[in-house]
Amino acid sequence: MNLPNKLTILRIILIIPFVIFMILGQGEGWMKWAALGIFIVASLTDTLDGHIARKYHLITNFGKFMDPLADKILVMSAMVILVELGRLPSWICLIIIAREFAVSGLRLIASDNGLVIAASWWGKTKTVSQMVMVILMLADLPAPYPHIITDIVMYIALALTVISMIDYFVKNGHVLKAQK
Repeated sequence: MNLPNKLTILRIILIIPFVIFMILGQGEGWMKWAALGIFIVASLTDTLDGHIARKYHLITNFGKFMDPLADKILVMSAMVILVELGRLPSWICLIIIAREFAVSGLRLIASDNGLVIAASWWGKTKTVSQMVMVILMLADLPAPYPHIITDIVMYIALALTVISMIDYFVKNGHVLKAQK
């Protein structure tokens, strides 16, 4: 259990207080800011664990599998709460969640065949865009903050979600063809 893997586990653990603050505070007041701070810290652990793993050659199969899973759990938890608060359209949340299940399914099939599908550049960019989208929606800054920026980031995150899914299936479609 190296440092990058511990950071991944920390990201998963931070989801619990994040969700508690968001639900209890209904996305308002000091609890909103506490939840936002927790989400930002959790998001930064994603960058940090990847940087440390690459720099010190600490890349493991556990990290290749759990790092993207931790990201998915963090972002999907936030998005479901944002739908409940009326800040994120449910159809966008559903497309993003469907993509996550599809790519996770592909990874599981690959794993059954002894392969590990690491996060691609598109997948990493998708994750960052989703995290930025969530941060802007959690902050829910009042006027004169231009909410158009949040909407633009939301649609960029949606587009990157779809593009990254297509990329995973094009590059790793052979895994599905090998199934009998």
